[in-house]
Amino acid sequence: MTDAQIFSLDEMPPITSWLSDMDGVLVREEHAIDGAQEFLDTLHELELPFLVFTNNSIYTPRDLSARLEHSGLRVPEERIWTSALATAAFLTQQSPNSSAYVIGEAGLTTALHEAGYVMTENNPEYVVLGETRSYDFNAITRAVRFIEAGAKFIATNPDTTGPSDDGILPATGSVAAMITKATGRKPYFVGKPNSIMLRAGLNKLGVHSEVTALIGDRLDTDVQAGIEAGLRTFLVLSGSTKKEDIKNFPFRPYGTKDSIADMIEVVKENYERAKEEGTLEVTKKEEK
Repeated sequence: MTDAQIFSLDEMPPITSWLSDMDGVLVREEHAIDGAQEFLDTLHELELPFLVFTNNSIYTPRDLSARLEHSGLRVPEERIWTSALATAAFLTQQSPNSSAYVIGEAGLTTALHEAGYVMTENNPEYVVLGETRSYDFNAITRAVRFIEAGAKFIATNPDTTGPSDDGILPATGSVAAMITKATGRKPYFVGKPNSIMLRAGLNKLGVHSEVTALIGDRLDTDVQAGIEAGLRTFLVLSGSTKKEDIKNFPFRPYGTKDSIADMIEVVKENYERAKEEGTLEVTKKEEK
């Protein structure tokens, strides 16, 4: 029996594809963070594959693209990856062209419809719970009864609260906890920190984890998901995490920066290294 060889993250190939969280990294309270558009422009100019991802399942990528543009950021809808899209991709792999009882908004229902799912109240295989602006007690009751009858329970993301102009709102994780209490059945959460959301994003881009990095503002969701997906992770301090918080976690990001503006130079440095080492064209071919 031989000892397995352990590689340092610094020994991995240059980073030539990027995953970036949205809130706290590119935007904060619907305002673009300084340097965000320059970062996106750099990725575009260098023709590097990237995705902007979010646990928000309310909006379609087209909706989010329009909302980002209102904030001053230009992100094509095909570059946006949501927990709703990841959920649809997961269900397609698990049980193609099946049926679901869905609690959620257009982002989730559209993703499931485009994945070939039938939304029904007649003996669904799955109950799928996502974010919604107003949870209906009757809908939750039906979900409980379907789960009791044997439907599998899936939720887009585990976030327990979400922001609003008037304060926090109960989110998917809170409603899922109520259904779990009533049924004794816990959902399978697809969104971060589950790394499956990121791996589905890698599949969409057609790139490998060893040449991909993730940028996020939270250790307990973004960085954890990135580490578990085998990515190098960069924590930016423009969102909910302070530098002194890092010591409270049993894992560390690969790098820590003040904001997305500081990532522009990192992107360029990795691009130049990839050109020198001849790995850049391989990444571009994989994306195509």
